[in-house]
Amino acid sequence: QVQLVESGGGLVQVGGSLRLSCAASGHRFSFNSMGWYRQAPGKQRELVASITSGGSTLYADSVKGRFTISRDNAKNTVSLQMNSLKPEDTAVYYCNGKFVSNAYWGQGTQVTISS
Repeated sequence: QVQLVESGGGLVQVGGSLRLSCAASGHRFSFNSMGWYRQAPGKQRELVASITSGGSTLYADSVKGRFTISRDNAKNTVSLQMNSLKPEDTAVYYCNGKFVSNAYWGQGTQVTISS
């Protein structure tokens, strides 16, 4: 059974930084892509950043220049370094892994930015 487990969420002040990590287990394949999505109250889940097995990255416009995604294929982990955090970054952040047509999700970790 594939599991994605996030860690690193929490409460931070505006302008601060957080690092989210996600560890994948229970699979024998390499995810085509891994990434982070977020969902704020009353809003749809949205892509924050993704990274392919080859290292190509994609970022939402709202986080470009502030967030950095990285991946360790050997350790089956993906991380998201979040800097210059804003109140609008407050959301539950979900780790995601895609393999062929299948998508796998973590349970989510809360990130709250206080002003």
